[in-house]
Amino acid sequence: MKGCLVLENGRKLTGELIGAMDQGYGEVVFHTGMTGYQEILTDPSYANQIVVMTYPLIGNYGINAGDFEAKKPWLTGFVTGEVCVTPSHHRSMKTLDQYLAQQGICGLTGVDTRTLVRMIREQGSLRGYIVPAEQADVTELKFPELPREVVKLVTTPEVYQHSTKGEHHVVLLDFGAKANIANSLSLLGCRVTVVPATTSFEKIQILQPDGIMLSNGPGDPADCADLLPTIKQLIETYPTFGICLGHQLIALACGAKTEKLKFGHRGSNHPVRDLRTGRVAITSQNHSYAVCDDTLPQQLLVTHRHVNDGTVEGVMHRTLPVFSVQYHPEACPGPQDAQLLFDQFLQLINERKGQRLVYATS
Repeated sequence: MKGCLVLENGRKLTGELIGAMDQGYGEVVFHTGMTGYQEILTDPSYANQIVVMTYPLIGNYGINAGDFEAKKPWLTGFVTGEVCVTPSHHRSMKTLDQYLAQQGICGLTGVDTRTLVRMIREQGSLRGYIVPAEQADVTELKFPELPREVVKLVTTPEVYQHSTKGEHHVVLLDFGAKANIANSLSLLGCRVTVVPATTSFEKIQILQPDGIMLSNGPGDPADCADLLPTIKQLIETYPTFGICLGHQLIALACGAKTEKLKFGHRGSNHPVRDLRTGRVAITSQNHSYAVCDDTLPQQLLVTHRHVNDGTVEGVMHRTLPVFSVQYHPEACPGPQDAQLLFDQFLQLINERKGQRLVYATS
């Protein structure tokens, strides 16, 4: 069935509808990864977005039961240059088309993604619709502002235990957390309790955590202003590690500001330099916003920068056991160059526990 991607600038790109033969509306963004489409589909950070894959062929290893980052996809559309209808992989359970249809997500394939990505890079992210071809009259389509406060839409509705055994207890604030953040902590021997984004400091305190993990998530970090007082209390009390949106919220809680990038960072090959060592890691990224360099307060030290555009990619607190990065060290999809950041987090927890032990015995 013929379909179109209709953009707010009046441009239309044609293709074949896949998945749910319906309509999808969202911010059109692009991802440069060659693999990992299943993790991308189920990353809550893509809520209210139509994701364009720049790699030509998507779906060649199908959909399996083990690579989901969330229980359901939150994106509103999926665009490819070509979709594979006969995947070949021993773990494959269904095709990409079948999965999208089951989840009610509309897709479009056969699109000139090179032209589309060039347009986004030049004009910035655009709102758009995926629609059947007969509904592609741009004069009849409205392009309303997208819903805000999407963190409260994607967060877990209740507290749950991800893992119950381990030396350290980490409370993970779920702003739209990818599953592999909790998995990475569990593999390092942590008990992980996942809590809703709006959980109060007092309720977290009752859980007696050794450390706090602030997860990734969708939307504009400025829309999470009501969460900042709790985050400020947490970073002043516990060793804390923030990833992506969690990184931005730590910066905001300390007094910095954020800004929207022209077309964001989304891919598995973003180079980031550690300013303390000079080493460059290839990282997985997915975000539209960045911390404004010139608004950072004195207590936050910039530790990492994006090699390509110089944006802030990591900070650490000068006096508190708190640090954060803009990219994804859990790396699904993507390289595992930054996996050691989880070890650094555990080191901060151990150091704090050691201090407590000294105080208790002195």
